[in-house]
Amino acid sequence: MLRRLAFIALGCASLTAGAREVDPESGFVIDEHWEVVKATCTACHSSRLVIGQRGSRDTWKGIIRWMQATQGLWQFQPEMEDQILTYLATNYPPGKAYRRKPLSPLLMPPD
Repeated sequence: MLRRLAFIALGCASLTAGAREVDPESGFVIDEHWEVVKATCTACHSSRLVIGQRGSRDTWKGIIRWMQATQGLWQFQPEMEDQILTYLATNYPPGKAYRRKPLSPLLMPPD
């Protein structure tokens, strides 16, 4: 029952996880190296931020590099980075559009 409530509470986890088992606390798909991802990513932000993203290995690597360059994320050991990238690309790969398209410039407020 607790797993079901956590699954529903996270909402977007159900879009990603499908029938796979998810961690009731974070909503991360339980797969190889999920604990590394959970510990690393949730040190700075909610797991929902990760779960709501989709991307290839290169996309995830780009997100990590951006966080390292602009958000103070530490450098990972190569083995750990490989584990994180493999997990993310496997469990949160590119898929259908998950965000709305950018607003037309005509709909944007003036500067």
